[in-house]
Amino acid sequence: MSYHWDFSGVWSRWDLLLAGLINTIKIAGISIVFGVIVGLVLAFLKLSPRRFLSAPATVFIEFYRNTPPIIHFFWFYYALPVLANVSLDPFVAAVLALSTQSGAFYAEVFRGGIISIEKGQWEGARALGMRHSQMMRRIILPQAMARMFAPFVERSFELTKTTALASTLAYADLLYQAMLVNSATFRPLEVYTTIALMYVILLVTASTLARIAEARLTAYR
Repeated sequence: MSYHWDFSGVWSRWDLLLAGLINTIKIAGISIVFGVIVGLVLAFLKLSPRRFLSAPATVFIEFYRNTPPIIHFFWFYYALPVLANVSLDPFVAAVLALSTQSGAFYAEVFRGGIISIEKGQWEGARALGMRHSQMMRRIILPQAMARMFAPFVERSFELTKTTALASTLAYADLLYQAMLVNSATFRPLEVYTTIALMYVILLVTASTLARIAEARLTAYR
């Protein structure tokens, strides 16, 4: 049985897919920014010698690392409004889900990078009379950033792919728009092949830019 490929229906609705791609990039970018903030806070809390600070951070991280991402989307969209008596649109709920989930994973990336710095670097900074904030800013973090870069980029790519779950909340991301196009054209093979290629182009482009940035970071170091 031979299949006759026909992309005409997809091409005639390219504006829908382009809008979906833009929405995917938007939600991924915003979630990465907030995820980094959450991750940094969690990483420093978990590194704290004070148990009342490190324990809650550990629980938060382990909860998100051991639960399916789609549960987080449903919780923020359906459960949080019941608990807090608020109304969240799909975009806000998806950003909250992605930011908190990615923050838990970023926290481990950041923590791993920080503790990977040799003990002598810490002792040398203390010997120079640096305060903890100065030591982190001038000595530890610049070295840790180079080691964290690759896993950070990989985690960000995973977040970008996870944005497809926002379609379950009727957020108009690339997958949701593809479903609309498919319902109008009844050409699932062409539609979903097209968006798969769009994801590949997006992430390969981002990967190329990341490699360039990593090379410059390594050269600077």
